[in-house]
Amino acid sequence: MGAKSITIKDIARELNISTSTVSRALRDSSEIGAETKKRVLELAHRLDYNPNPVALSLLNSQSNDIGVIVPEIANPFFAIVIAGIEDVAFAQGYHVVIYQSHEDYEREVLNVKHIYNRRKDGLLVSIATTTTDYSHFKHIHDRGFPIVFFDRICEEIDTHKVSVDDFDGAYTATEHLINQGCERIAHVSGPDHLLISRRRLHGYRAALLDYGKPISDDWVVASAYSPDSALEATRVLLARADRPDGIFASSDNIAIGCHAAITEAGLSMPNEIALIGFSDLPMAALMNPPLSSVAQPAFEMGRSAAELLINLIRNPGEHTTSISNVLKTKLIARKSSLRLIE
Repeated sequence: MGAKSITIKDIARELNISTSTVSRALRDSSEIGAETKKRVLELAHRLDYNPNPVALSLLNSQSNDIGVIVPEIANPFFAIVIAGIEDVAFAQGYHVVIYQSHEDYEREVLNVKHIYNRRKDGLLVSIATTTTDYSHFKHIHDRGFPIVFFDRICEEIDTHKVSVDDFDGAYTATEHLINQGCERIAHVSGPDHLLISRRRLHGYRAALLDYGKPISDDWVVASAYSPDSALEATRVLLARADRPDGIFASSDNIAIGCHAAITEAGLSMPNEIALIGFSDLPMAALMNPPLSSVAQPAFEMGRSAAELLINLIRNPGEHTTSISNVLKTKLIARKSSLRLIE
């Protein structure tokens, strides 16, 4: 059995003063004389007194904890975002508490309730692919709880957001395939209710339109942001009589499934079919052939989101206009798409 924790009552009993006097002395209240403060602090130090963090959070209305909800910690993109969040939070005296939605709406709702009820100071969140009802976020936002969305954002709530230029990244990826000589370019998109999926689809279509390339609804198939789902979707594309000779995948997790389907079909990359993803996960460069991708500044996204949230927490009445930080992407061309030297 562990040693008994020292409490304010123990210090008060030892010094024969009230617990309220001890509490005020520990908080350096001007109501308490210097000599009493000195006696309290010396005894607290000698007894190795550690304040109860839950009690302090109730007293100060702050826990110095930030809740972060991500779809999957195992996804390297979100792991890097979290590292950026922690980089800022730790320097500002905040602890980061990580929750996973596992792409499940009900679990996301429970995570939000837990963060709010446990008096975290604010919430950073990238929404689950199955989330179409945002009332759980609206509920706490309407009560003044600070929220910042990143990557997969919610436009229905007027708060700060951090994302990348999904349209421009998708346009650049599609343009790259066109420059490699692809004529029939397909797109394996994410779920269409997600803003990032729609923006990337629009970028893909805009590039085809600008370059006078054919646009066919049959060459656009939706997938969950997972390799297994993308594998099935790509099999459908490859079975078509007018099989595409290029694929832009809405994420690297989708591109991994596309890559597997192309290999399974015995097609060579990039000569028979070129492939490019979006995110530039660390494993992209290790695939065979290495996967071309649109790189996102994940660490910078985490830092930016954390800075915005901490400003909301510390200056609750000052942010009348919501900030939307849109970060730039970068094309990383590798052998899965490189037919020609650009």
